[in-house]
Amino acid sequence: MFIRNRFLRGGAAIVSLALVTGCSLLSDGDPDSQGPIVVGTTSVPSTLDPAGAWDGSWELYRNIFQTLLAYPNGATTPQPDAAESCSFTDPASRTYHCRLRPGLKFSDGDPLNAEAVRHAIDRIRRIDAPGGPAGLLGSLDRVETSGDRDIVFHLNQSDATFPFVLATPAMSIVDPDDYPADALRKDTTVHGSGPYKLQSYEEDAQAVLARNDSYQGFAKRQNDAVTIRYFKDSAGMVKALRDKQIDVTYRGLAADDILALQQHDSEDLQLVDGAGTDISYLVFNPKDPWAKQPAVRKAVAQLVDRGAIAHKVYKDTVDPLYSMVPKGLTGHATGFFDDFGDPDAGKARKILTDAGITRPVPLTLWYTTDRYGSETALMFRELKRQLDGSGLFDITLKGRPWKTYVVGYQKAEYPVFGRGWFPDFPDADNFIAPFVGEHNALGTPYPAKEITGRLLPHARAESDRARTVKDVEAAQQIMVDDARLIPLWQGRQYVAASDDISGGEQALDPSTIMMMWTLHRKTSW
Repeated sequence: MFIRNRFLRGGAAIVSLALVTGCSLLSDGDPDSQGPIVVGTTSVPSTLDPAGAWDGSWELYRNIFQTLLAYPNGATTPQPDAAESCSFTDPASRTYHCRLRPGLKFSDGDPLNAEAVRHAIDRIRRIDAPGGPAGLLGSLDRVETSGDRDIVFHLNQSDATFPFVLATPAMSIVDPDDYPADALRKDTTVHGSGPYKLQSYEEDAQAVLARNDSYQGFAKRQNDAVTIRYFKDSAGMVKALRDKQIDVTYRGLAADDILALQQHDSEDLQLVDGAGTDISYLVFNPKDPWAKQPAVRKAVAQLVDRGAIAHKVYKDTVDPLYSMVPKGLTGHATGFFDDFGDPDAGKARKILTDAGITRPVPLTLWYTTDRYGSETALMFRELKRQLDGSGLFDITLKGRPWKTYVVGYQKAEYPVFGRGWFPDFPDADNFIAPFVGEHNALGTPYPAKEITGRLLPHARAESDRARTVKDVEAAQQIMVDDARLIPLWQGRQYVAASDDISGGEQALDPSTIMMMWTLHRKTSW
C-alpha cells in the first residue's frame, strides 16, 4: 500500500489515497504540451543489453522492451504482455507454453515472432555474462518454437516460479538482427517493442524515451514521452526536483532528504511512501582466510546492531532485517534474531575463543560508493564502529564505484562486501536461489546442497506458493547456520514528485520497478 504525503506552503496535509487519485484543480490544457515527464534516479544502467545485466538496468528495460509476461497495475502475479496467453501444459510444471499476440513488431518495424523470443532466451545462457541473468534460467532445458507465434519452454525440473522468471526484464525480447547470439551488443541503439522507444541515450546522463506507436500490450500510457536523468547522489537529484528541472525522483533518495520531505519543509512537492522488499546484506568470501571461518562470520552476526543502523544512519526509513527473505513475503522468518538475539560482545568473544581465535580478527569490508545511496558509506562506518568497539575485530573499510566494484567481487578480491537486492519477482525463492549454488548472482560460490538439491526443487514443484513455507523456513535456517550472508535491513519505497504529477501510486510493479507509463500531469475537471 502506498501513502501520499502532500506538502504545501503554510502547512501540511496528509491526503488519503482515495482523494488524491481523482482530478485536481490545476490549469487547463494538454498535459503533454508541457514536455516529457522527467524522472530522476541514481540507478544508472550498466549495459543496454538485457543479456548482460542482473541489476538496476532493468528499470530502463521494462519501459523500452517487452517480455512475454509482466505485471499490469495492481497485479501480483505475471499476466500476458507480448504473449496472448501462457500456461503450464502438464501437472508437473515442467512444460510451459506461450502464444504471442498477432502482428507484433519491434519499434523499427521488424517482426517480433517466436524465433525472436527463442533467440533472446538462448543468448542469455550462451553468453553467460559475468553479472548477467543466466542464473535465472537454471531450470530451463530448451526452448522450442512452432510457427511464428508459439513457444514451448521445456524445464529440467518442476518449477512453478518459471512464469515469474519470464516476467523479469532480463527476459526482454530482442531482435535477432540486432543482437548477436554469442556476444553482448555494445552500441546505444535500441529497437524494442515496449511502450516507449529509446530515442537517445547518454551514458551516466540521461535516456530519452518517446511513445512507441507500434506497441501492443497491456500498458495504458498516460504520457507520450519520458526522460530519465541519472544522478550521482540524492542531494543533486532532490535539488533538481526543487528547482523543477525534474518532475519525479525514484531510487537513491537519502534518508535526510526523505525526512525533509516528511517534515513538511517542501513547497508543492509530494512523497509517495510504500512498503518495499529491497534488502541490504553482507557477503563473506569463502576464499579469504578469515572470512571463510564460521566462527568469524557468526561473531560478526552476534555483534551487528541492525537497530542502530536503521535509526542512526537511515533515520528509520528502513527496518532491521533478520532473514534474507523480507517481511511481507510468504515464509519470512527471523532466524538471525532467534539464534543470536541482541548484539552481545561477550557471546561473540566466546564464539571466537571456542574456535581458538584469541586476537582481534583483521577484516576488510568493501562497499560501492555510487550504487545504493549516499548512506552506504555511513553504514559501513557504523559497522566498523560496532565491530572495532567490541575489541574483537580490526576493520578496514574500502570503497569503489559500482562498475569496478562488480569486477572485484566477481574475482573474489573482497573478504567481506556489501550488496543490495531488489527482487526479480515477489516470491521467497528469489531471496534464496540467486545467492546459492556454485554459480550465483554474487560470483561467490555457496554450494548449500541441501537448499539447491532438495528444498528449492521441492518448493518449486508447488504451484500453491503458500504451501512452500516449511521448505522456505528450512532454507533460511541453513543460511543462518552458515552465516555466509548476513542480512542488515529491509527498505521502503519512496517516490518524490512535483505536486502536479499523478500516477506515482501505481508506478511500481511487485518487483519495485517503475512503470513510467503511469505518470502524468494533472488536468482540471
